[in-house]
Amino acid sequence: MSDAATLRLPWTVAPEPAGSPDAAALLREYYTEVADRYFALHEGRGSTPAEIDEGLAEYPSADLTPPHGVLLVARHGGAVAGCAGVRLLDARTAELKQMFVRAARRGRGGADALLTATERAAVRLGAERMRLDTRLDLVEAVALYRRHGFVEIDPYHEDPYAEIFFEKRLAGGAG
Repeated sequence: MSDAATLRLPWTVAPEPAGSPDAAALLREYYTEVADRYFALHEGRGSTPAEIDEGLAEYPSADLTPPHGVLLVARHGGAVAGCAGVRLLDARTAELKQMFVRAARRGRGGADALLTATERAAVRLGAERMRLDTRLDLVEAVALYRRHGFVEIDPYHEDPYAEIFFEKRLAGGAG
């Protein structure tokens, strides 16, 4: 398929259980990519499978389930292409987690589609704002969040890998 035809393929985003085969594969790819980038930057190496297993255990996705969360899976032309999770921190605050688009599908609107879908999901959960954290070396993510109207805030939790924090008021939110 030509690049022009691939760009025209539709994006769909729908909830999926975090334990489904597609979701589990995406979450593992997400953790592998962010770990590889971290270890390359700080230790000059890639991650090991054991480190990925540890990361998946340390940052589980089990809370990305109704009624207080959701995992969304994006498909591009029907092919599994990305994921993002939303969970409630409190009755009016949602948190974005595990935002990821497979490298081969990047630059085709998937991150925008996922982020828009997460905002809608957060509003359905009752949130009036969404927060997130990320690392400064994930420059594409930082640019995406800023482009979507997220503003930098003070840290709202402690995590050794969280370097920058964002928040956005949600359209249609309760307040």
